[in-house]
Amino acid sequence: MIKYLGSKRVMLDELVGVVRGIPGVHHVLDVFSGTARVGHALKRAGYRVISNDHNAYAHALARCYVAADRERVIHDVERLVRELDALPGEPGYFTQTFCVESRFFQPRNGARVDAIRDAIAAKGLDPLVEAVLLVSLMEAADRVDSTCGLQMAYLKEWAKRAHGELRLRVPEVLPAVAAGVCEAHMLDAEEAAERLSADVAYLDPPYNQHSYLANYHVWETLVRWDRPAHYGVACKREDVRTRKSPFNQRRESLAALSRVIQALDAKVLVVSFNDEGFLSREDLERALATRGEVRVLSRDFKRYVGAQIGVFNPRGERVGEVSHLRNRELVYLVATARAEPAIVDSLRRARLDGAPDQLSLLDDTAGTLSDE
Repeated sequence: MIKYLGSKRVMLDELVGVVRGIPGVHHVLDVFSGTARVGHALKRAGYRVISNDHNAYAHALARCYVAADRERVIHDVERLVRELDALPGEPGYFTQTFCVESRFFQPRNGARVDAIRDAIAAKGLDPLVEAVLLVSLMEAADRVDSTCGLQMAYLKEWAKRAHGELRLRVPEVLPAVAAGVCEAHMLDAEEAAERLSADVAYLDPPYNQHSYLANYHVWETLVRWDRPAHYGVACKREDVRTRKSPFNQRRESLAALSRVIQALDAKVLVVSFNDEGFLSREDLERALATRGEVRVLSRDFKRYVGAQIGVFNPRGERVGEVSHLRNRELVYLVATARAEPAIVDSLRRARLDGAPDQLSLLDDTAGTLSDE
């Protein structure tokens, strides 16, 4: 899968283990699906997964890794990957924008992206087959990019991997699950919370001012293939300036997340967060406690790679130092009014493997957080 900030790759086993520990769960809703790693892992574990994300590239990833079933698409995908991978490069918008005006990819690889993406667009494919091919192309480009994992900027010198040849691979599309047909939606989070329901709702919301659209604008353009006007050294899409999310606004994030929490129709809420976001633990726990008892599991982790190399200005000059190299990943478990007593009991016993767990409850009469 693509390099992605906050993908929860290192916590997949633990998150799936948390869901497995909840009795009677068959259906999981992933409200902010991102790379669809969590949804993919849950589908592999046998759950019916409903993924949602408002960005087009994330929707393509969820269609590939959650909604598509291997039995349905694999024959066409394998044939088309071979066909598309044999195409010669043909420079176009992608090459000009991301290889000439900026330096995210070597021009020869950009030309391959142009040729392959044009060919996919011309075929009029089944949407799930098309999504798998788009993910194959996105991941192929990701393997030869020249970034540190974000598309806010590119490296001053070519990354070693950027000299490689772009080659398509068949993504790991999973078989259908007995629990039911999995789905992928492209809704605003609040709309998804109002329209979709599940036994468990999993939330991994944005937590700071950096939007995922800005961080991964190249993938958005590759999937939409709309040849947008762009700005700045990184050639960001013009709509990065206008497609703003309240979750990336300090003053709006708590209210937006509170609305999602209130609207969700689920027996259990599982919320992944860390201690570097806009929201304090106290604010988040108060919002969650309006739906039921809150269990907080905590785990220490190394910070993302960008936080380990210092702060640089647009000219590549180091202007700031690293403040800390570790943070805490928090997993909140909330049994709502829909939850049966067996579910409530299971959450009180929940743990993250290898990490001390913590209990944090809201004292409704005092209106303050109790001691842990």
